[in-house]
Amino acid sequence: MPSEHPHWVIEARRGIGDRIRLRRIDLGWTQQRLWETADMTRNTLQRMEAGEEMKVSHLLRVAEALRVHVRDLLG
Repeated sequence: MPSEHPHWVIEARRGIGDRIRLRRIDLGWTQQRLWETADMTRNTLQRMEAGEEMKVSHLLRVAEALRVHVRDLLG
């Protein structure tokens, strides 16, 4: 199994993280409010917003908390 992801995967994850952060800011929410609403850890949310690897289950929780469809975060 390759240790590095292709460039397009890294860019797609960064885009997801950006969309999460922008939606959170549009709602006037802090990271703390989002991680508490999504029932996850601070570290998990920080990694997601940074565009690092994320689980689908976490992405679904964030989408629900932000009141958007997951496809809106996927772009």
